[in-house]
Amino acid sequence: MPSEQPSDSTLDALVPELDCLNGCQQQMKELLLRICNMNSGTMNVAGVKQVATALEREFAELGGTSRFVDVEPLKTIDDFGSAIESPLGPALHIVKRPDVRPRVILCIHTDTVYPIDHDFQSCSEIKDGQINGPGVADAKGGIVVMLYALKALEQSSVGKNIGWEVILNPDEELGSPGSEKFLKERALKADFGLLFEPALPDGTMVSSRKGVGNFTFVCRGRAAHSGREFDKGRNAIVACARMMNRIHELNTGPDITLNVGRISGGGPLNIVPDLAIGRVNVRVASVGQQKEIESKLLTLVREFDGIDDVSVEMTGRFTSPPKQISDGTAALQKVIERCGAALKLDIGWRATGGASDGNKFAAVGLPNIDTFGVLGGEIHSRNEFMMIESLVPRAKLSALTLMTLAAEYSNSGC
Repeated sequence: MPSEQPSDSTLDALVPELDCLNGCQQQMKELLLRICNMNSGTMNVAGVKQVATALEREFAELGGTSRFVDVEPLKTIDDFGSAIESPLGPALHIVKRPDVRPRVILCIHTDTVYPIDHDFQSCSEIKDGQINGPGVADAKGGIVVMLYALKALEQSSVGKNIGWEVILNPDEELGSPGSEKFLKERALKADFGLLFEPALPDGTMVSSRKGVGNFTFVCRGRAAHSGREFDKGRNAIVACARMMNRIHELNTGPDITLNVGRISGGGPLNIVPDLAIGRVNVRVASVGQQKEIESKLLTLVREFDGIDDVSVEMTGRFTSPPKQISDGTAALQKVIERCGAALKLDIGWRATGGASDGNKFAAVGLPNIDTFGVLGGEIHSRNEFMMIESLVPRAKLSALTLMTLAAEYSNSGC
């Protein structure tokens, strides 16, 4: 990051160059509707690839070098306690001016939480200039904003002074388990990151985020006839339920939450169940809390393993460490605030319990802001919406941030 904040003269010179985005709202809206009407639920590999292929064509006019990147398969534990692997769609990676500093990663995901058999599959315009549809805010609206911000950057007088790469990954809604390695590798080569998750409906952007982990607990007992030999059985469901209750008791306040999200197991009611699986989502506000919870979960596993001849095995981890505000991210926030003021946009900040790929970038030291997307809300529901009038202003904010950083790095000799 440059040591000084952007000067008024720099901003005054750059803002008029954003006029190229005036009148682009209809084009942006049409692209958004087109890609949102393509199902790209995370496990719909063909649908995710369809969206990525369509977007490769849209980004081609920017002149970067593009490629599809195969990500690692999703590794999970099924309801029978077996480890399985499932394929994921490809990531789209586009690079331009890789040898120019500063280098920025622009990142967002192509997948949504709506599977191919979900009943929420198409978009419609609703009152107050809003579009309701799967992924309109989270995060295909952000993809459109990113594309048009880069169009403005490439037409600007300072575009040649910044190197950029785009990553559209296929699995963020699962915590990016397959693309995590690739994201971190690229983050280590960059100077800062812009991510295009939705801002809040009033334009507030996210400052810090909780860390997120998913853990699976496999409990194995002994099957027996529930009438003839009940005492010979070892009930895995009962053992799992007792352990899940103890995990629930680790909830100590708003900073640390452990959600017992699912318990599965058993079969015919006349059989003592020999298998039960508990699945838990954990969120923490700090690295210290993350280590504390990891330690407590391991302690519980050691405590319960072997009680009444029921074994317990834990798998899982924190895939998204807590994202706290580093000095570099704080400096980037100031740049964005100055750019917002130049565009007459009020920029506010708020912490949130949700995670993004910005958590992973922060974990390897990359300053980043991750809510450059559209204004919208009620994500992950049938009521998901975005505000049409936010498309152009958010593209201008993103473009001006990029242009300002390009100009300031050039002026500072970085």
